[in-house]
Order: sequence, then structure tokens, then C-alpha cells
Amino acid sequence: MSNFPFFDEYNKLQKLSQLGDILEKLNAIVNWNIFIPILNEAIPRETNIKGGRPPFNNLLMFKILIIKVLYNLSFDQVEYQINDRLSFMRFLGFDIGSQVPDAKTIWLYEDLLSKSDSGKQLFNKFFEIIDFQGYVTKTGSIVDATFIETPRRKNTQEQRETLKNGNIPSEWNDPNHPQKLLQRDIDATWAMQGNEVHFGYKDHIKIDNDSKLIVDYNISTASSNDHKGAVGLFTGNDKVAYGDSAYSNLELPYGVKNMLHEKGNRNNPLTEEQIKNNQIKSKLRCRVEHVFAGIVKMFNGTNIRCKSFIRASFNISLLNLLYNMRRILSLKRLSFKCSTG
Repeated sequence: MSNFPFFDEYNKLQKLSQLGDILEKLNAIVNWNIFIPILNEAIPRETNIKGGRPPFNNLLMFKILIIKVLYNLSFDQVEYQINDRLSFMRFLGFDIGSQVPDAKTIWLYEDLLSKSDSGKQLFNKFFEIIDFQGYVTKTGSIVDATFIETPRRKNTQEQRETLKNGNIPSEWNDPNHPQKLLQRDIDATWAMQGNEVHFGYKDHIKIDNDSKLIVDYNISTASSNDHKGAVGLFTGNDKVAYGDSAYSNLELPYGVKNMLHEKGNRNNPLTEEQIKNNQIKSKLRCRVEHVFAGIVKMFNGTNIRCKSFIRASFNISLLNLLYNMRRILSLKRLSFKCSTG
């Protein structure tokens, strides 16, 4: 063992930087202070409480949630990994002796932040910055949706019918066993796509065609209609609207060029010209699939660890926010490669 532990830690951090620490890269491009006003309004922190340990500041707790989503960790694992990993400590400004929030404190903070409905505000704040910096070209916009999976629990047919009617099965409301209800997501719904079964929610996104950044989004349950989820995503700021045939009847604002796929039916099939036009549109519309593939790769899938629409909405908002942050890293890298030939 070295007689100079400070230098050991420094050398390890240098090695992590050389290997490509994603958290260090995020710290280099994101001014985290822009989120403080939103966080402080959502969860006011008392600073003059007499006695007791002062609460952890909002920005620190928010960055802990960033780690949780980025690495798809449980609350217990977040606490453990922050204590264990130097890269996490560096991201949070901790050293070996720092006091780390426990899993229950992190859970409570996410719960409070979810209920404040600040997820979209945090997303919009970062998008406002990158839009001002010129990353969003607005030459064309694409809409599509992807499933966001949540933990599954098997329900009986009777229980499913009860939930469809907006009620909670009586056996789950057992005061002696409250975990029965806590362990089930009564907001998430089931959906079929092809031969695949999904349980959870949907992330309806609009992306910028050139940069592949997420511009806006809506969140719904998995069984919701794609068309309904896209209502309101296109605005007068969009020049061209792209989307598959699920959005063929979507009403667009005045002046937005309609490049949505046309949809045929049994009594009125598409003509050869319409099929050809759809194929041309697909060459640009398919770029949204790159975004979904990127999300899967960045976050090891599209699964979230929560059990209510409010919590899911907040976590999906953080997914979209983090995707944009990491996409900016890619755009900066591509720009650097082009400038250096």
C-alpha cells in the first residue's frame, strides 16, 4: 500500500479520465447551476434550522438522481455505488470522508421532486440553453413513441377488470399488509405490439431532424393511442412534420408542411404513388429510430424503477433530459472531428 493515498486517488482519477468518464464529460458541458432555481422552488431548503444535520442541498440530490437514471440503479445501489466509486464521488464533489445520503433519503427526494411536477421544467431549461446555442436547426421535426417498461406483477382477470373500472382490488387494500399495494403499479397499462407484450408507459417525443435532439415530449400509459399522445407536439415553429401512418390524421398548425405518412385501409388501399411517397418520407422519418436506439444503448434499456404515473413521468423526463445531454456530447465530438479534418 502506498504511503501517499492522496496521490493514489489522484492517479486513479486520471486513469478514469483517460478511459472516458461520462460523468466528468457531463460536468464539462453542463452548467448545473441553471437547474438550482427550479429545484429550490420545487423543494425549498431551510438554512437556519437550529440543531440537527442540515439537509443536503438540492443540486447535490438532483445530481444523485442523474446518476440513478444514467446507470439504471435502485436506490440501495445508488447509495452503495456512490460510497464505492471514485467517478461518482468526483461528479458529486465528494471525497472519501464525505457524508453520503442514504437510500431512503434519495427515495424521499425523488418522491418530493416528482410530486412538484418539475421534470418538464428541468428538461425545458436545458433545451432552452442548447436551442440558444444553435444546436436545433428546426428544418424538420419527427414524432414517434416508445414503450417505457416498469416492474411487472401478475394480476388475475378479476383484478384487471377492477383496475379498468378505476378501482383498486380490495385484497390490495390490506392495512396489515400495505406492501401489497406499494409493490404494484396501478397506473401502468398493458399493450401489444406485434408479438411483444409491454407493461408501463409511453414516451411520445418530437425530435429535431438534423441534430436528433428531443425538442418536446408527452407521456402516457402504454395502452394509449400514438396519435393522441402526439397532440400538441407540433407548433408553428416547426417547418416540416414527419411521422409514420399512426399520425396520418394529426392536425398540424398553419404553415407546417405535412410529410406525415399516408394510411390506407381495406376499402381504400394506398396507390402506387402514395406508397412511393411514403418510402421517400421514411428516409428522414427513420432518424427517430436512431434516437430510441441511442436511449436503449445509453441507459441499458428503457426500464424505469417506479410504480406510479407521477414517478414514471419524472423518470421519463430525466431520461429525455439525459439523452439530450449525451447527444450534445456526440455533436461536439462530431464537430471537433470535422474541424480537424
